[in-house]
Amino acid sequence: MNKKKKIEFSAYAFLIPAGIIYLSVIIAPVFYSLYISLFKWNGIGDMQFTGLGNYVKLFTDDKIFAIAIKNNLIWIALTIIVTMSVSLALAVLLNNQFRGRTFFRGFFYFPCVIAPIAVAIIWRWIYNPNVGFINQFFKTIGIDYAQSWISDPKVSLFAIFAASLWQAVGQPMILFLAGLQSVSVDVLEAATIDGAGSVKKFLYVTVPLMKETFIIVIATLIVSAMKVFDVVQGLTAGGPANSTQMLSTYMYSQTFQYNNVGTGTAVACVMVLMMMLVIVPYVSFTAKEN
Repeated sequence: MNKKKKIEFSAYAFLIPAGIIYLSVIIAPVFYSLYISLFKWNGIGDMQFTGLGNYVKLFTDDKIFAIAIKNNLIWIALTIIVTMSVSLALAVLLNNQFRGRTFFRGFFYFPCVIAPIAVAIIWRWIYNPNVGFINQFFKTIGIDYAQSWISDPKVSLFAIFAASLWQAVGQPMILFLAGLQSVSVDVLEAATIDGAGSVKKFLYVTVPLMKETFIIVIATLIVSAMKVFDVVQGLTAGGPANSTQMLSTYMYSQTFQYNNVGTGTAVACVMVLMMMLVIVPYVSFTAKEN
C-alpha cells in the first residue's frame, strides 16, 4: 500500500513543473486581467479604481462594443452553418476511395498551416478593386459586378468571412474524416441490407454515431469564431465605419491605440466569459459521456 502511494506521489511530482507553468502563464494572467478591468488606466500612469464602471459603460453606453458583439454573433452563426457544412461535405467526399485522395486531403488542409496574417495579405490582393483577382475575373467574363469588397460596409464582413473560410475548413474537415472512419462498416452494411440508401444511411446511421465529433467541431468553431483577430485586423482593422469590428479588434484598439487599458481588458474578460459559456458545457458533456 505504501509503495502504491509512493508511486502515485511520484507521478504527481512530474506534473508539478507543468502545473506551475500553466498557473503562471494561463491562470494568473486571467485573474490579473480581471483585476485591471476594475480600473481606469492608460498603461503608464496611476490606476483609478472604478469597480464595475468599465463593464457598465460597455453594456450601456458603448455603441461600438454592441456592434462588435453583433458581428461576433454573426460570425459564429456563419461559422457553424457555412464552415461546418463545407468541412463536412469535403470530409464525406474525401472519405471515398479514388485516385489522388491523399493529395486532395493535403490540399484542403494546407491553408491551416499558413499564418492568418499571411492569409489577410493574400486576400487583400484578391479583393483589390483595381487589380484584384475577383474583379478582374468578373470583367473577363463580362459581368459588371466589380466593387470594393472590403471597403463597402454592406459586404465587408461577409468578404472577410469568405477569406477566412479558405483557411478554416481544414481542421474540422480532418475531425469529420476521423469521425467518418470510426463508424463501423458492419453497421453501414446492416443498414444497406435493410434497404437504406446512401442519404438515409448518412442521416440516420452515420450522423448519430458521430455525435461526439459534431460536439467537438462545434465547440472548437465557436471558440475560434469568438477570438478571430488576425484576418480582420489584416484586412480592415475593424473598418469601414466599424462594420467589421470584432471583440478582439475592439480590445486591441482600446488597449494599444487609445491606451484605455482598463476598457480593453474588460472587453477581454467579456470574451473569456462568452467562451466559457461554450467550454464548460462541452467539458461537462464529455465527462458524462466518458
